[in-house]
This record gives sequence, C-alpha cells and structure tokens, in this order.
Amino acid sequence: MDKIEELYDIMPSFMEISDKILQEYPRLEPVMEEIWPKKASPVLLKCQNHINIVALNGKPLFFQHRDRQWVPTLRLLHEYPSMMPKMQVDRGAVKFVLRGSNVMCQGLTSPGGRMQVVPANAVVQIAVEGKQHSCAIGVTTISTEEMYVWYSDCLSVLLHISTQLRAPWTQIFWHYVTGYDEQWFILA
Repeated sequence: MDKIEELYDIMPSFMEISDKILQEYPRLEPVMEEIWPKKASPVLLKCQNHINIVALNGKPLFFQHRDRQWVPTLRLLHEYPSMMPKMQVDRGAVKFVLRGSNVMCQGLTSPGGRMQVVPANAVVQIAVEGKQHSCAIGVTTISTEEMYVWYSDCLSVLLHISTQLRAPWTQIFWHYVTGYDEQWFILA
C-alpha cells in the first residue's frame, strides 16, 4: 500500500500544472474553470513509487507517475467524457479488462471494437461495447496505424480501472489532514 510522503500547497505552480494538463487534454479548455477554479487551492500529494496526485477539496483530479503525462481519474473522466480519445473493446474483452489485463489489438479490431486514430503513448479511455461509461484509462503502446501490422500485440497498458489504480501503480489509500479533521480517501 502506498502512503503519502509529502503534501504541498501548489498555488505557486498552479499555472504550470494546469498548462501541462491543458496541453495534454486540449478538449478540457472550455471547462477547465469548472474543474479547477482559479481561486481554488489545489493540493499536490507526493506518494511512494514516484506518484503525484493533484486534489482539490479532498477530491483527486489527476495523477502522474514520475514525469510522465498527467492522467485524470476515472471519476473526472465520467464527468467530462469527451476529454480524451475513446477506444471501445468488444463484449468478450470486458472481463479481462476489469481484471486488469492490458487491452490487446484483437479486442479493438473485432466487430464490437472501435478505435479513434491516436499516436503511440497517448492517454485513452477504454469503453465497452454497449455501455455508456468508460471502464478504464490506458496509455497506448503503439499507434493505431501500427496496430494493423502488430495485430497480436498489446495496444494499451491500463492505468486506472474502475476504482483502483493498476500497474504500474498499486491501489492508493491516501491520508489528507485538513486542520483538525482527518479524512481517508480511496482514489476513485
């Protein structure tokens, strides 16, 4: 289980982090004020295993591993589903995806699967055929053009599944102390 090592008030670097997030997710620009108001005081949680979490009012918004891209939580993605490209797997792949398996090309190229054109290392939402909400967030290992060449290869490495973080992260329980109130959160 990961624990919080340091807790920072990130007001000085507020613009820097929000600019990086807007570069990675330009579709969020019209609603960024709703997600992250300018007068809000976000908190940066530095956890073990080089994981950073940006939280606002006790609600986790984005997480980052080392200096990789900022990834939204699944809860934030459900509020703003158009923020990133969508990959849809067929019904047969859902049980494997929910167990934490990586998404393979066959699950996306079968009759129930759909893909948007994305480059390698793009953060994508993973949806299931016939379902409204996405069930996971992943990072593509290859582009969609390369997928047709490497048909049996892994297309997406899962990062965030339902209410848990998966490989390369473990589930995180974090403790955030605000004044005299102690609150436990499960990253969801």
